[in-house]
Amino acid sequence: MTLNNVCYKNLFDFVPLSDKQVEYYTKQYFSFIRPDFIQLIADENGKLAGFGITMPSLSLALQKARGRLLPFGIFHLLRAIRKNDKADLLLIAIREDLQGKGVNAMIMKEGYAACNRAGVTVVEAAHQLETNTRVLTIWEHMDARRHKRKRSYLKVFQPSTN
Repeated sequence: MTLNNVCYKNLFDFVPLSDKQVEYYTKQYFSFIRPDFIQLIADENGKLAGFGITMPSLSLALQKARGRLLPFGIFHLLRAIRKNDKADLLLIAIREDLQGKGVNAMIMKEGYAACNRAGVTVVEAAHQLETNTRVLTIWEHMDARRHKRKRSYLKVFQPSTN
């Protein structure tokens, strides 16, 4: 089981990724992610303790390309990957036994340094449930502004008696 599946299993709307999905997403997205934007933290035994994945933001490039890769949209994307002042924090996961012990701080520190080296001035965090207090506390000591909310609702339908 991937660390991502283990760390996110208790979140309300999380659906575990299969090995096939992990392989697909790895092939699909890792060509867009710069290696210096990936933080991996190992414990004293060399076992993965946590990770963070950030990538250059492709939003503006996709807008300029009007959502089309061909004939010229690919150039906007390649430029955005190479040089960009905005980045998207996609995933951060820390093994359950190491949560609350500073591993997230190490990941954020290294990610911040990588963004500074790359000239990134704005980082947009991926969806975070507003009830996930563990992840929301990461932003308490940073110059962060919350401008989006993610909520999940549950509606139970009663079977019709007709």
